[in-house]
Amino acid sequence: MTYEIRTLAPGGAGPAPAAPAPAPGAASGGRGTLVAVSDLHVRYKENRELVEQLRPESDDDWLLVAGDVGEYVSDIRWALSLLSSRFAQVVWVPGNHELWTPADDPVQLRGVARYDHLVRICRELGVLTPEDPYPVWEGDGGPAVIAPLFLLYDYTFRQPGLATKEAALAHAEQAGVVCTDEFHLHPDPYPTREAWCRARVAATETRLAALPPDLPTVLINHWPVVREPTQPLWYPEFALWCGTEATADWPRRFRAATVVYGHLHIPRLLMCDGVPHQEVSLGYPREWQRRSSAPGRPVRVLPAPATVASRTTGNLA
Repeated sequence: MTYEIRTLAPGGAGPAPAAPAPAPGAASGGRGTLVAVSDLHVRYKENRELVEQLRPESDDDWLLVAGDVGEYVSDIRWALSLLSSRFAQVVWVPGNHELWTPADDPVQLRGVARYDHLVRICRELGVLTPEDPYPVWEGDGGPAVIAPLFLLYDYTFRQPGLATKEAALAHAEQAGVVCTDEFHLHPDPYPTREAWCRARVAATETRLAALPPDLPTVLINHWPVVREPTQPLWYPEFALWCGTEATADWPRRFRAATVVYGHLHIPRLLMCDGVPHQEVSLGYPREWQRRSSAPGRPVRVLPAPATVASRTTGNLA
């Protein structure tokens, strides 16, 4: 597998409550632009103000939201309600922050029940989720199946020489790196987060395999679906909470025109085996305030990014 890191131009108790769709769902109208953003973290006043200013360039634009809108259900509803009132279609996937159960959130649902609650809110707002039939984008760069994914992670992004989850977690703790998920992201009713991940991967793989073989896809997941995006992390131990090895061949296997993800707070383009992987996060104010590009601008997803760009590195702050 070859890859290069490049700068982005600014610009239910079951794993799947909805029945898998054997074919793509509704199509877009053939106009507009497909754009994406993630890690809005609207609990921060500065980020909330940026989201309030976020508007499409045309009435036909679709917005992909790749997770981490916020931790509190009220904040998530506020942001998705606002965005869905402005964009022709919003497609959302959960991040780890949406799945947290903060002690001071009035909604104390955990695990699958919390996720299902957020899916119901999205359906009230007309926002598509990983539990809905995959729509077909017919606008600029289409047609392509828009595939929102919810896959979690299974601790397989381990450092060399660490053969087990337990060894990897112990190593991370010694390095002073422990993801907040360990305290606030509950897998109920699954016994572990990795068990929930395995169920999500199996159900999603079945749905993707049933798609028409003549259509490319746009894969959207909060966590990267290949390991390469985690290589520039300042703290490599954090990769444990960043994905699963089980999806390493999905971009090629499922004909991805591009892959959209967030989580790492390293906005960039990475070409892996010829497939663009676009990290589209806003991140925390302390991160985006030091970037030269205008903050909060969604990234154009299709047509697929050009193949010439400069090399860059990044880190999780």
